[in-house]
Amino acid sequence: MPAASTSRPRRALSASVAVALSALVLAACGSTSHSSATPAPSSTTTTAPRPPALCPLTGTPAPGGVVPQRPAIAMKVDNYSLGPPPAEARPQSGLDAADVIYEEQVEGSITRYAAVFQCRNAPTLVGPIRSARWTDVQMLSELGHPLFVHVGGILPVLAVVNASSLVNVDLGTHPSLEVNPPGRYAPYDTYTTTQAVWSAISAPAKAPAPIFTFSRVAPAGEAVSQVHLDWSATSNIYWRWNPATGTWLRFYNDGTAASPDIVPDLLANGVQNQAQNVIIQDVSITYGPWVENSLGGLEAESHILDSSGRVTILRNGRLITGTWTNGPAGTPTIFLDGAGHRIPLAPGRTWIEIYPAGAPMTVTPATPVASTTPAG
Repeated sequence: MPAASTSRPRRALSASVAVALSALVLAACGSTSHSSATPAPSSTTTTAPRPPALCPLTGTPAPGGVVPQRPAIAMKVDNYSLGPPPAEARPQSGLDAADVIYEEQVEGSITRYAAVFQCRNAPTLVGPIRSARWTDVQMLSELGHPLFVHVGGILPVLAVVNASSLVNVDLGTHPSLEVNPPGRYAPYDTYTTTQAVWSAISAPAKAPAPIFTFSRVAPAGEAVSQVHLDWSATSNIYWRWNPATGTWLRFYNDGTAASPDIVPDLLANGVQNQAQNVIIQDVSITYGPWVENSLGGLEAESHILDSSGRVTILRNGRLITGTWTNGPAGTPTIFLDGAGHRIPLAPGRTWIEIYPAGAPMTVTPATPVASTTPAG
């Protein structure tokens, strides 16, 4: 009996505890429902937008926001013409899609280009493609392992190319990449496309490292309207600043010194050769020991690796002078102003003139803009 009498109070206690717990749960539910009607304060933390992906050789936004993971292509393009176009190499094709264009002297003081493509496919044929030179390795080693597209070369030069970091893409041994458009004749009828080269040649899927410093803020310099570089009778060229396009437009003298006929340097599609930056890199050039052609023309060797010299840089209508220096193969050329600071380029295409040290260069200052402020 005593045991029975104590069990009843415990059951009653349990029931009361259960009622109390239920009340707490309901209260809690009611509290939760009430708090949900009052939104929590929104977070004031914002995520900074990701900077756009920039093409390594131009400093401009990559097409589609993604830098293609592929090596640069460097195509040797001829520039020899006597008389108005179409004659010999001119007008060329595809250069308006290039990221960088190098211009080098070859035998006979004529010039050839190395047109470099990485971020964009050229929408047209590129050419006319011509043969390799010793200087090509000096110029292009800073691009890492570019696909070097050319048509043959003398054996000593090909040996230098094969021993370098350049990937030798000789169209003479890759006939499937060669296109011969109508209206052209040998040796100015060999063309190819960037898409065909990237698709056919196995190479590491890696973009080259940047070789320039870019800034949209132009450094101090002399305001100029034109710079004249007299390479030779076939490469007597003029760079003229055009504020409307924000580029330096390329012209050449299609006449003689006594009777100049300065004409726009047009491509086959009617686009004028132009660049946001022109680098005039004074380089020591020696000749020989190899003979390049049947006329006895000696190989022109422009010494860039492990060398230095004077540089003139054109951007934003200004001329900036300084020095350039280069180390071993694989290292980029560094451009420094008089204070030892790197000279930044404008984002966009760069044209590099590998210019013979001591060759003539004539600078035309910009005409001062007349002030409209009333006197006194």
